[in-house]
Amino acid sequence: MGAKIPVEIMHENYQVHYDEASKSLSCKGSFRLQGSEYQPIQDLMNGVADSAPQPLTVDLRELEFLNSSGINTLAKFVLQLRKNGVSEVKVQGSNKYPWQEKSLKNLQRLLPSLELEIS
Repeated sequence: MGAKIPVEIMHENYQVHYDEASKSLSCKGSFRLQGSEYQPIQDLMNGVADSAPQPLTVDLRELEFLNSSGINTLAKFVLQLRKNGVSEVKVQGSNKYPWQEKSLKNLQRLLPSLELEIS
């Protein structure tokens, strides 16, 4: 097996955590980063995608804000999952944050089998 993927990024404004046992990736806080500042998050997500976990749960229920660069990062992650043959993906969002329902629906266009759960 290749290099071990990082499983957690802790920052004062956000957290990204991957739990290999439950095959779940969670993002919390506010992603207000600029382009290249997303690279550590993209690297973590690519590591998850390359390990091809199925089923995979992506929990965004506590992600309060995601700018356009963050949406792009998430879209690249979903495309990497598709490329690696990961079809059992559930994305959990919250209707507490209006941007989620609108933006997360677009991920289904990239991976039609993606299950979107907004509650």
